[in-house]
Amino acid sequence: MSADMSSPAHRITITYCTQCQWLLRAAWMAQELLSTFSTELCASEVCLRPRSGGIFQIEVDGELVWDRKRDGGFPDIKTLKQIVRDHLDPERDLGHIDSASTRHSDDTP
Repeated sequence: MSADMSSPAHRITITYCTQCQWLLRAAWMAQELLSTFSTELCASEVCLRPRSGGIFQIEVDGELVWDRKRDGGFPDIKTLKQIVRDHLDPERDLGHIDSASTRHSDDTP
């Protein structure tokens, strides 16, 4: 993949409500994603989009993956990282986030 600056490899957009003062939450989630997916997001873009009206949405490559109103609140960071991983690199193991307690097995009683 080339690092063409005019077209990012991936784009994650976090749209947040300024009236609700959700900037810090949005920035923290962006920082967590940038730290976790530093390789996958190289030559990509993570964008914070201020809006109003109680909105908090997360898009990955234009696909809405989280909506506060639709999904019943804010994602915990573990869930968000799994959702983003499933879009960027589904085969990637997230280590402790993908612990045995979150995996399902057919032979589990």
